[in-house]
Amino acid sequence: MSIAELQVYSVEEADVTGGVCVVRCVGGTARAGQVYAVGESRLGLRRIERHGRPVGSFGAGHTARVHFTGAMVALLSRGQVLTAVPPAGHALADLEAWLATGPPLDDEPQPRTLRVLAGVRMRDDRLPDAVRLRWGRVALAATHRCARAEALPDLVRAPELACVQVYLIEQFGPGPGGDPAELCGTLLALIDLSPEQAAAQGGGLARPAAPPHPPPAPHQGPHPVAGGPAPPPGGRLAAGDPGRRVDAGQEPAPVGPGPVTSRGCSARGWPGRWSA
Repeated sequence: MSIAELQVYSVEEADVTGGVCVVRCVGGTARAGQVYAVGESRLGLRRIERHGRPVGSFGAGHTARVHFTGAMVALLSRGQVLTAVPPAGHALADLEAWLATGPPLDDEPQPRTLRVLAGVRMRDDRLPDAVRLRWGRVALAATHRCARAEALPDLVRAPELACVQVYLIEQFGPGPGGDPAELCGTLLALIDLSPEQAAAQGGGLARPAAPPHPPPAPHQGPHPVAGGPAPPPGGRLAAGDPGRRVDAGQEPAPVGPGPVTSRGCSARGWPGRWSA
């Protein structure tokens, strides 16, 4: 997806908080909530109007009346091109200052995008610990914004917050990373069922464990060969010879096929190969 670019036609009104401009989209798609760069400064695209009606976006080749936030609006000139800032292009300090203002949830970077970006930076061990910790706090703020934007219930929001908080505590210790006791208390407070109520909602108490399988019967000696004689008393049958007795201490004959007959079977009844 190409990055949105806006070319200024005129500045209709402006003050220290922002202003209204007529612009033409010359690249990508402009959307309400995007942030545009003006040198080192940033302008927030708060509102878009086309043909007297508010719209959420407009594409290349179209013009619109837009409302920007930021004092730099008053210094814009005709023909100046503004470029949208991608989510990864925002500086950490800018994001911290932006979050401190409690911006609308549809402003960019949007909550879920910011949550992913901050989570990656938080885990980047190439960054100094102090910077990673700051990114972790941005991740926490972004997670709260995700819950509000997506209307998530507390039981869905809490695990995601706890995931970030536990990581910070493990990496940076209690205090800088957070308060373990407070985190545990917050999670336990979400459990508003008694054990009996939880069991009832879960379909009853846990099923008892299945009894263990009985141990195998002790070995009673070699099995008789199917169709052959029973083992002789006092000994065992030799392998491959159901009629030969093997006394104690005597090794049985090796098992193997006998001579091959013309009918493709060995003398002992095993499949063999046809003779030439």
